[in-house]
Amino acid sequence: MSVMSLEEPVELKFRLYDGTDIGPNKYPPATTVANIKESILNHWPKEKQNGPKSIHDLKLINAGKILENSKTLADSRVLLGEIPGCVITMHVVIRPPTNDKASAGKQQSETPKNKPCCCTIL
Repeated sequence: MSVMSLEEPVELKFRLYDGTDIGPNKYPPATTVANIKESILNHWPKEKQNGPKSIHDLKLINAGKILENSKTLADSRVLLGEIPGCVITMHVVIRPPTNDKASAGKQQSETPKNKPCCCTIL
């Protein structure tokens, strides 16, 4: 695999928690991760419940690494495939909403202890 050229736009799509995608869209290598997250927020499917409210609710994962908001695609060293015209798929993870201490204690007491929890680990 080769590191992206500084001139060529990068074609990205974003895989959501339920397996659906946003994109693909093309982004210049100088685009910051924060700007990409803004684009994701603008294209977030309206019918999905519990969507992100800000870019800080989102994490972008590429090749097993969480991308930092202040970095550009070029800084993040996003890898391109050897095939021209390839689309890079990044995973989008939504941070769970934070609760104040009172509601957090109430939620813990209402959660059944024998109910299994399942998560997707990327």
